[in-house]
Amino acid sequence: MDEFLTVASVARRIGVAPATLRTWDLRYGLGPSHHEPGTHRRYSHKDVARLTLMRNLICSGVSASEAAHSALSSKVSSAGSKITSTKPLAPIDDEVISALYRSARTLDSAYLEMFLSKSIKELGVVDAWQSVITPLLHKVGQRWVDKGDGIEVEHLLSEILKKVLLTPTIAKPVNSRPVLLACVGEELHSLAIHALAAALAERKIESYFLGPRTPLDALCQVVKRSAPPAIFLWAQLPENGEVKYFQSMPKVRPAPRIVLGGPGWNRVECGAVAFADDLGSACEEISRAVGV
Repeated sequence: MDEFLTVASVARRIGVAPATLRTWDLRYGLGPSHHEPGTHRRYSHKDVARLTLMRNLICSGVSASEAAHSALSSKVSSAGSKITSTKPLAPIDDEVISALYRSARTLDSAYLEMFLSKSIKELGVVDAWQSVITPLLHKVGQRWVDKGDGIEVEHLLSEILKKVLLTPTIAKPVNSRPVLLACVGEELHSLAIHALAAALAERKIESYFLGPRTPLDALCQVVKRSAPPAIFLWAQLPENGEVKYFQSMPKVRPAPRIVLGGPGWNRVECGAVAFADDLGSACEEISRAVGV
């Protein structure tokens, strides 16, 4: 049996305001199709599938009129089968980031994963990180600063990002010895090195990803056993950016290039060690270290 939904239910499900649904109905004919005498019209699963496509296309930068035309002409089953857009991404602007943020607030993990995966595929990891992911993370984090809520949104988004940034196996890496990536001390913020590992993989640079809270002894063991050409250490918080994490490294030949990332490092205390101010510069520093 089909389930027929009210305007309010559909608005919550796809992450738009009820007034937006009414506008789409009046302006484009994307309204509820089911009606029984003496009752309000209700949305079927087919209606919801078309509205979801409409919302997804608008989020990717397609104009409302073009999105409505695509939604109305799409073939959907009575079960409301999943539809995704095959159109290339439009230029990312504040409106698109705001739409993604609304999807995050409504916990629409399927759409977020689809859009972020598509962004990475079409833009590359570095450009997707800088133009899509970082602004979205900032918007989610700002909600926590301003309102003191939304931690569940941040956690959901983090897990989605780890999934879409999953580093593929590199058949023929350009480096004979993997580079080393790690968060130092008690650092738990590891998204940046997930992104770095994925961005390096695009360049066919293989890496050892040690992740959050990597102890100094573990770092030293990997350096002694693998002699990486480059070591990238991430510290988000100042209490984790201690110089011992690179000054106490064992001596190996050839000496690895140390690259530090994150706002937790004190550049004066760290001296002449290389710093990466963003994902792109981290990739460039490591690429030079491995000779590509």
